[in-house]
Amino acid sequence: MQNLSKTEDAILALLKARGPLSAKDLARQMEMTAIGMRQHLKRMHEQGMIQSQSEATEKRTEKSAGRPALVWELSPRSHNRFGDAHAVLTKELIEGARAVFGNEGVEKLVAYRERQTLSHYQREMEGAETLEKRVKKLVALRQAEGYMAEAKKADEGEGYLFIENHCPICAAATICQGFCRAELDVFRSILGEDVMVERVEYLLEGGRRCSYSILPKGKADSFVRNEEQTTEKKPVSPRYLVVS
Repeated sequence: MQNLSKTEDAILALLKARGPLSAKDLARQMEMTAIGMRQHLKRMHEQGMIQSQSEATEKRTEKSAGRPALVWELSPRSHNRFGDAHAVLTKELIEGARAVFGNEGVEKLVAYRERQTLSHYQREMEGAETLEKRVKKLVALRQAEGYMAEAKKADEGEGYLFIENHCPICAAATICQGFCRAELDVFRSILGEDVMVERVEYLLEGGRRCSYSILPKGKADSFVRNEEQTTEKKPVSPRYLVVS
């Protein structure tokens, strides 16, 4: 991939964090003219940095007539730009541990990392007495570790959607999903017994990212029912870093 301008690097980061966007949406969020944005997108598309989708397909909206507007997303090539710089070494180390110590040895490795992470997060959570403060602290911790984390208030006004737009341990997780299980267990432990934490989007099952609902236990059941009623299931392709 050729060197990127600062603007093009910012466009890739925005598409990584927000998902597919139209040229108009990108221009507005970056405070550029639509013409200027389209020039960047044209160059980036020609170089294989981004690819287009039909807005009608992506958003499941109906167009009465005319050609559908395009939305842009990262190409597989650009997704790897955000990948783990040590992905090959990580993959080889885990495969080596499994060969030497067996699956039990790998599980012990996962458990050790989980304990270390939990201990660190618990220290950082000291003084965070409310759910809001705990979620903000979790976002800061995960951002520092390269997860491009953010949290959004739930539509109902209670609870949060915690989002990880990038996974720096994706190579490890693809061959040992115990890391993903341990991650969820850590979140549940540090956020408290008064909340329910559930993964609602999963990178390794074709999601664009990993995201988690964080809700007071009294609100969790109604949230799950609403999600089942309103979420449209559609075929998706995995978007994780593949290391051979």
